[in-house]
Amino acid sequence: MQKFILGKRNHIALIGGILIVIGFVSKLGFKNEFIAIGSFAVASALGVAPIAIQAYQALRVKVVSIDVLVTIAVISAFLINNLEESAIVTFLFLFGAFLEQRTLNKTRSAIKELTEMAPESAFKQMADGEFEEVAVDEVDVGDILLVKTGGKIPVDGTVLIGEGYVNEASITGEAFPVGKNLNSGVYAGTILENGTIRIVADRVGEDTTFGKIIELVEEAQDSKSEAERFINRFSKYYTPAVLVLAMVVWLFSRNVELAITILVLGCPGALVIGVPVSNVAGIGNGARHGVLLKGSEVIHDFSKVDTMVFDKTGTLTVGNPKVADNEIYGANVEEILSYLASVEHESDHPLAKAVTDFIGNTFRYRVENTDVVKGGGIVADVDGHRIAVGNVALMEQENVHINEQVRADINRFVDHGSSLVLTAVDGEIGVLMGIRDQIRPGVKEDLARLKRLGVKNLVVLSGDNQGTVDLVARELGLTEARGHMLPEHKSAYVSDLIDKGQIVAFIGDGVNDSPSLALAQIGIAMGSGTDVAIETSDIVLMNSNFSRLPHALGLTKATSNNMRQNILIAVGVVLFLLASVFFSGWMNMSIGMLVHEGSILVVILNGMRLLRYKLRY
Repeated sequence: MQKFILGKRNHIALIGGILIVIGFVSKLGFKNEFIAIGSFAVASALGVAPIAIQAYQALRVKVVSIDVLVTIAVISAFLINNLEESAIVTFLFLFGAFLEQRTLNKTRSAIKELTEMAPESAFKQMADGEFEEVAVDEVDVGDILLVKTGGKIPVDGTVLIGEGYVNEASITGEAFPVGKNLNSGVYAGTILENGTIRIVADRVGEDTTFGKIIELVEEAQDSKSEAERFINRFSKYYTPAVLVLAMVVWLFSRNVELAITILVLGCPGALVIGVPVSNVAGIGNGARHGVLLKGSEVIHDFSKVDTMVFDKTGTLTVGNPKVADNEIYGANVEEILSYLASVEHESDHPLAKAVTDFIGNTFRYRVENTDVVKGGGIVADVDGHRIAVGNVALMEQENVHINEQVRADINRFVDHGSSLVLTAVDGEIGVLMGIRDQIRPGVKEDLARLKRLGVKNLVVLSGDNQGTVDLVARELGLTEARGHMLPEHKSAYVSDLIDKGQIVAFIGDGVNDSPSLALAQIGIAMGSGTDVAIETSDIVLMNSNFSRLPHALGLTKATSNNMRQNILIAVGVVLFLLASVFFSGWMNMSIGMLVHEGSILVVILNGMRLLRYKLRY
């Protein structure tokens, strides 16, 4: 019976509202007191039933809830024949609960939309080679799947055949389609907008990036910040205190109506709900924009960050070295570049790849007698010539003459922060290339936004040489730069900043920098959803888009401000209502309940504003 009544709360509220209208029409329009009293009495009795059940359930677990206060107030009003107010209070309380739930559901819409994107089926290649549609739970790692235009990719996988464009908004927050072809990685929950591809399943079910995102966001919603924990402890003692206050007022004044009015007005509903709704809305906004905020405590801590420490490679820079400067000294340019490309094609070093990418398609000679010089480069015979490719030390080892012009170019390239690749043909310098990682587009502007948001210290730590790191720091306007930093050096530096009282966020790629990510008050991973990034960090920028970082900081600051606004609204309304009872003659139960429910809706609507938050500068 209790479950049935609670399940019909909305219907009871509707019936109560109709009975109240009938009561007032009978009383004021037809002067029929009998029907009016009967309507108000039935509305009160019906309305108090679900409230009393919830109060009883709360008392069973030794909690004096808001429902307990309202139940006592309604029953007391009923007993002193204040039927109009008891009917109105029950209706407003039930109707307010309906509006609260409806509005709260909207704040969770971002999460609901996310979970609804979860794939339910897949076209799996069977033993006979044909593809059949099966439930996504029946897909195992290693299975071959077919995805057609408009289809939802069911697992994390790798493209085997075909090409197309995939909308990865559910993972990265970016609506622009991403091109996919052979060996490209794809994510579960993303949509193939055009083309047809076959993929091999690498991760399935809850192990997919999409599954982990949903799990993390749902956990974040359920987490409680220090402010929420305090409010829960406060309301645990505050609600009984209101009950005691009402009893004291009744003992001294013998005014039952005044006492039960205090019970209604002292309900802390808006205070209890104000902070959680802000957190849920903030987390939902982040999920929509490719920012995973892993809990309410993260929002609180990140909003107060004053120092951000960045790994350089893959964070401030693209992480893909390219030829930035080059000088050619020999007369036969094409021949020298062909020798260089032929030798570098033999190496898997990142600098070698940068060189071959820069040269592009060219004739390749047969390479013989290859000798890899550790820490220096490569020496080989190509088309009857001795070719040396490497750094200055290798050139000196090979007795290659470096004239003043070449030395001046070397110094210039080093000043630009470039790694050097020299090429000598039969002992004569032919090519000098300067290779460096490129700064991410828009990073300088994003760092300026972080400063405007209140970040005082911007620090870069890198394993590169100090000159390269200094160059990046000067170009981006960072406050400090440190080179030659191994992972253990970075974590020690972060620990030192924390000991000095700074609130530190560390931003890295989530792999080599895991110790620093875990040690900082806030660890932020640029990792496109890698396993280590998701597990180690507090915030994940799913698409590795640096511009999400200012959005994340602005969002957490807005969320924290929103919490404070809601607390101020809730406390202010309660103080106003209680003051009105003692210092005015117009306050009663009905008006108090109306204002009380109104304050709850105000804090919910205020929290919902965060769903539309966008960084303005």
